[in-house]
Amino acid sequence: MGGPGEALASANAIGFGAARGFELGDVVALGLLFAGVALFLAVGALSQQAERAFSAAVVYLLLGAILSLGLELAGVDLIEPLDDAALIERLAELAVIVALFSTGLKIERRLTWREWRAPAMLLAVAMPLTIAAVAAYANLAMGLSLGAAVLLGAVLSPTDPVLAGDIQVGPPGHEDEPEPKFALTAEAGLNDGLAFPFVFLGLFIAAEGGTSWLGEWALADVLYAVPVGLVLGALLGRTMARLALGLRSRGWLRPELDGWLAIATVLAVYGATEAVGAYGFLAAFAAGLAFRRHERHHEYHERVHAGAETVENFSELALLLLLGSTVTLAGLSEPGLAGWLLVPLLLVAIRPLAVVLSLVGSRLELRERLFVGWFGIRGIGSFYYAAVGIEAGVLGVAEASVLYWTVIACVGVSIVVHGVTATPATRGLERSLSR
Repeated sequence: MGGPGEALASANAIGFGAARGFELGDVVALGLLFAGVALFLAVGALSQQAERAFSAAVVYLLLGAILSLGLELAGVDLIEPLDDAALIERLAELAVIVALFSTGLKIERRLTWREWRAPAMLLAVAMPLTIAAVAAYANLAMGLSLGAAVLLGAVLSPTDPVLAGDIQVGPPGHEDEPEPKFALTAEAGLNDGLAFPFVFLGLFIAAEGGTSWLGEWALADVLYAVPVGLVLGALLGRTMARLALGLRSRGWLRPELDGWLAIATVLAVYGATEAVGAYGFLAAFAAGLAFRRHERHHEYHERVHAGAETVENFSELALLLLLGSTVTLAGLSEPGLAGWLLVPLLLVAIRPLAVVLSLVGSRLELRERLFVGWFGIRGIGSFYYAAVGIEAGVLGVAEASVLYWTVIACVGVSIVVHGVTATPATRGLERSLSR
């Protein structure tokens, strides 16, 4: 029978944690410590963001930078953006679809052209103008091939429903929807899905060249995937709302679990829509709209939205921490000077000018149009599309790297400048509207 020394050696050999004694610095333990502190700070940031001149995402970005530095000092590689693009794609996908459903639940407007004219013009005019301007700059100034340039334009075109909560309309039941906030909310809900055809356009150009594929692209990626996604999402969202209320009236669903209905609904809707080759992002938003309009004054809508918002907030934290952990000085140098110059060009010139032009003749005054133009927040959706583009495998390593790191630069700057200006700009807008 062996002594204590032999038992200790045996325990260490098979990895019992209790046998490590004073062995310090376990990476998993430190990771759990960081996650707990980050979650605590995230709750504090979410609690204070309405009263402070910052958004919670600014705090998340800072935490991501700290995590990146800590991983570098510890010599730990968490994920590699180009090699692990599939992981980024799936995680971002989940965050975006929940946010899109939540965004649809917020909107009280009637579905008429007069009510939806502003977001329709943002989607039909401002979005293509933004894509074209970014693509032209990327091709001429950054030296990207035409396909990669169009892809970059599409990736950076959507405004983000995950990060834009501070300047959107309120939760269900808040009838007051100022036109600028409604325009931003509806735009964010729809343009994540409507970026898809342009993403595929860039991929077709990069992979095929020529124009022989144009008919296939128009038929499959525009004429089929867009309307089918919207219609199927609306039908399934309405069906799920009817089913939920029917089960609740029979006592088969407990009211305190209403928040989980949002997750169940959006997963079912998104899965069904993607299974038939249509755009699940559009379906998720349409499902939120339709869900809200069934028994729209029923008290459960507020809890369903609260459930979606909780998942949305903490998926935002997780994604920004994960993506922030990939940031390195070498990576930030990848876009070069021209790539970094694209960031202010997009946020300060391209987006505002495209918005102002698209809203000429609308009910919005110039100050309101400038508000909408300024808050073209870039975020999680752009990472999703960047990952899709990288995973497609039609870009060279150099162009894929420039694509990813340009998105990192743009989203990082957007989070800071839009996060810091959201509260004062919103208060200023509210004061001007109340006069």
